[in-house]
Amino acid sequence: MRLLTRRDLGIALISIVGTCCAFARVDQKPAILGWAVYDWNSIPVVKTDVGESRQFFRAPTATLDQLEVHATTLEPGKQSHPPHRHANEEVIIVDQGTVEAFGAGKWTRVGPGSVIFNASNTLHAIRNAGTDPATYHVVSFVTPATKQIEQANKP
Repeated sequence: MRLLTRRDLGIALISIVGTCCAFARVDQKPAILGWAVYDWNSIPVVKTDVGESRQFFRAPTATLDQLEVHATTLEPGKQSHPPHRHANEEVIIVDQGTVEAFGAGKWTRVGPGSVIFNASNTLHAIRNAGTDPATYHVVSFVTPATKQIEQANKP
């Protein structure tokens, strides 16, 4: 029978601490979003195939499982993605340009200041219908009900 050496005990201790830290990190919940100001000029711009985007935040709040705000700029004639659906609801606020929003089986043209509401699990899309870039802000939220809808719709 072999006795454990100090080296063996050291390796075992490091392994145990590392495993505990990994589990603690996985179980750690993201911080609750508190009061904040996000300056448009300080948000990193990510170039995309259809324009660009800015991610302001995506985090839980005191009352929501997740609140996300991002802005998308579409080049003329471009669409962010094909019509799709998801359990979370979202509000889109058109800032600049002319867009067409798809919902209820039809495309509707709107301009700056217009608001689009994409209800849970409704087929929707948005495209730039103008000759200049179009920018819109998306506010998306997830609640416990969102997760129940996702579970109910799994194949």
